[in-house]
Amino acid sequence: MVTFLVAIAILIVGYFTYGKFVEKVFGVKEERMTPAYANADGVDYVPMDTKRNSMIQLLNIAGVGPIFGPIMGALYGPVAFLWIVFGCIFAGAVHDYLTGMISIRNRGAHLPELAGKFLGKAFRHVVNAFSILLLVLVGTVFVTAPAALIADISPAWITMGAIIVCIFLYYIVATLLPVDKIIGRLYPIFGALLLISAIGIGGALVVQGHPIPEMTFENMHPAGLAVFPLLFLTISCGALSGFHATQSPIISRTTQKEGQGRKIFYGMMILEGIIAMIWAAAGMALFNGADLNEILAAGGPAAVVREVSITTLGAIGGTLAIIGVIVLPITSGDTAFRSARMIIADYIKVGQKKMSSRLWIAVPLFVISIVLTQVDFNLLWRYFSWANQSTAMIALWVGAMYLALQRKNFWIAAIPAAFITMATFTYILNAEIGFRLPIEWAYAGAALITAASIAAFFYTVRARLAASDSGLRPIVVDEDLEQSA
Repeated sequence: MVTFLVAIAILIVGYFTYGKFVEKVFGVKEERMTPAYANADGVDYVPMDTKRNSMIQLLNIAGVGPIFGPIMGALYGPVAFLWIVFGCIFAGAVHDYLTGMISIRNRGAHLPELAGKFLGKAFRHVVNAFSILLLVLVGTVFVTAPAALIADISPAWITMGAIIVCIFLYYIVATLLPVDKIIGRLYPIFGALLLISAIGIGGALVVQGHPIPEMTFENMHPAGLAVFPLLFLTISCGALSGFHATQSPIISRTTQKEGQGRKIFYGMMILEGIIAMIWAAAGMALFNGADLNEILAAGGPAAVVREVSITTLGAIGGTLAIIGVIVLPITSGDTAFRSARMIIADYIKVGQKKMSSRLWIAVPLFVISIVLTQVDFNLLWRYFSWANQSTAMIALWVGAMYLALQRKNFWIAAIPAAFITMATFTYILNAEIGFRLPIEWAYAGAALITAASIAAFFYTVRARLAASDSGLRPIVVDEDLEQSA
């Protein structure tokens, strides 16, 4: 219990201390015009206040990741708390803040465009394809996951297929309509439901005295698998998630002032970390490793959510908590498809004011996702986890390059970028869905790739700074928004 409470306290302190430090390093300019005003189009570029933007950002980034991921991460024991706390403060929240703020400085650009600008033109094409893959996987996972939860609390005559159809219909409407019509109006209500359910579960764990284990570095995974790299891909949302880099630009296009960024981007990631802590603690407190593994094998994370909710809050309260959990993936799935539409539109340079332009881009995405719903959830989740953290790796290197080119403290992004590069490549070289190399070879291969990435980063920084100092190639990191106002 002490470890759990101290961890949440550290997360809160991290927002007020390290979050403030990151904001100072970035260098906020309150007088600078934001894309919400400079590029206003009434569809995606719409000024909204801090409260609405914060709640939308939280619901955008907090899908089933900060619940399902920590539940599966609970198999590792309290060492999972370490990754949630320090990963969130020093990696995830930094990642979210930098991607959101750099996007604001570049007309609300999405990650592919930013990668092309800061890492090289070839990266724009690679990251564009990678981002679309990730977003379609996210949208699919965030259809099947809430559908399973809804089916679990619905009468038998309501079929899984009917639920999936209803969720898709909502996604289509939310993807196509202006951001302030559905998302801007419903998300504050959904956000309140989410927070109430999280507070209810967390409060019940404390008040009812459930035995949340204290910190230990012992690997408690039943299969005896190593903590590195699996823990760092299992728990992504709530610690570090590349999916967030696809969501932050949605809000970068609705943010009124740069000074609101720390609360919207850094702060909401900290809040997601707290949600992840609550569900990781619930998984550890109510089940031992073997029992949890059996439930996961039989019914997946959704079965654990139901068991935790009913056990801690009773039938009525537990059902309300489950509804709060259902809200999370649905409110991330709709913006996943919205982000995919916006990224494709930016890439092929098609304006989005006309409904027809939005429609012909969005429809194929939904068709692909419908097909993917027939794929095993566990397989989809493993590919999602890898694509997710690979995207986080790219976004952190973009953030590091952005700061380095201004001779600012780039280490705040470069260190977590190097760490997740090592973790991501170790996983894909060793995993069944990857190259299936022995773990020792995977470590060696990932170390070489990480070292090469670091060397390429420093070489590029030195070359671009030298070219700028000599007057051959001026460095432009921020777009002049006032010209388009």
